[in-house]
Amino acid sequence: MPRKATRALGWSFGNTVVSRLGTLVIGVALARVLGPDEFGIFAIAMVTLLAILSFNELGVSLAVIRWRDDPRTIAPTINTIAVISSAILTAATWLLAPSITTILGDVRATGVIQVLGLSIFVNGLVATPAAVLQREFMQKERTIADQVNTWLGAGLSLLFALLGWGAMSLAAGRLIASIVFALLIWHWSPVPYRFGWDRTTAGRLLRFGLPLAASSIVVFASGYVDQVIVASSLDARALGFYVLAFNLASWPVSIFSQPLRAVAPATFSALKDDPARMTRNFVRILGILSAVAIPACLAISGAAGPVVRFVYGAQWAPATDVLLWLAAFATLRIWFELAYDYLVVHGRSGLVLVIQSATFVVALPVMLLVVRPLGEAGVAAAQLVVGLAVGVPLYLLSLRSVDVRVGAVARGVVLPTLAGLVVWVAAAALARMVEPAFFAAAASALVSVAVIAALALTQRANLRLLRTALANRGTS
Repeated sequence: MPRKATRALGWSFGNTVVSRLGTLVIGVALARVLGPDEFGIFAIAMVTLLAILSFNELGVSLAVIRWRDDPRTIAPTINTIAVISSAILTAATWLLAPSITTILGDVRATGVIQVLGLSIFVNGLVATPAAVLQREFMQKERTIADQVNTWLGAGLSLLFALLGWGAMSLAAGRLIASIVFALLIWHWSPVPYRFGWDRTTAGRLLRFGLPLAASSIVVFASGYVDQVIVASSLDARALGFYVLAFNLASWPVSIFSQPLRAVAPATFSALKDDPARMTRNFVRILGILSAVAIPACLAISGAAGPVVRFVYGAQWAPATDVLLWLAAFATLRIWFELAYDYLVVHGRSGLVLVIQSATFVVALPVMLLVVRPLGEAGVAAAQLVVGLAVGVPLYLLSLRSVDVRVGAVARGVVLPTLAGLVVWVAAAALARMVEPAFFAAAASALVSVAVIAALALTQRANLRLLRTALANRGTS
């Protein structure tokens, strides 16, 4: 199993890097073809879809990862729950789409939401097989499926956009690709796809999954309510700028955090019988992740203007001020996601819900207060401020409750944070002094890479010990 985890992490990282590069290239083309207005319309539909997907199968598919026995015993019941819930949500989305787009400020997104809504049902159908592949560290197969999903969806979307489909091009491309992705996941799943119902199992699954589903709703709300506020308080064009900045800021999250999340829960779960070793490995992963992610995030933040102008063109320049704040906030998102997975493996899903709820309750009024006078940039800044003031202390307290000391966390992140601040200052200076935008962005990237390389030297011991921990079941 540990060697499988190591290979899975490698496949997951490669999968994410290639996927992000692919979506970057196609995304740039789509943004330039569609422009802020059409992109904003699609963004309204995408926010709606993500809101529903956050609790689509009621969180029960995650039980497959934690289940100690053969997952075949619970898979039929999970399939039944997931498909019924997703079918109901798909129908509701289709019927409520006109009302949703009215609330979000642009009824032109109605048809796009209805097409994208069909993806909800596809997601429910594939929830269990996808979880089984994660449990079994079958990241090679998942990589192939993800690459087909990425390139097919992006390619079809670009083709449809060039044919003049507008925002609908993105919805149609994504739906077709999701269907093909589901077929591949079904094909590779080692657990036969069957429906069934066991009342006792269903009760256990719902008791486990419902707090996670509720938590996922709050996670979505805390992660996407900013987009809802921008769309409903401003307009689709402003949302287009905001979402583009959000996508740029998410590059480090996708490249560094998501591959780790593909294997970390199963790895932590396998070490539950050795809590001390489990804690040590969490701290090591946190330090390694911080050494890479913090300089990368703050480089994008400091060089926000050149990055936006070079990648997407001058028409997207208003996204600069939003990216400055969201790229910095991406650092906190990476930390929070790792802590989230660790707490869930410890069976503290209810505690995760409390953290997310508290952060959301504080952030919502702050964003509503600043959106009119400060625009979309003010909403982005509010996310960072609330994350620092509320999210960080709550997660630290929660980790302490599962024997992760605050001092150990601080030692893992303090040097990368200081180095990241140096990167930000350098990138901001380069953004002001260097022209054209390409050279400013490239110089900032080189500074970030140099700092990451230096930090990697300080993490050699952690890397060696973590590799040893994954390679055998002995203590390290």
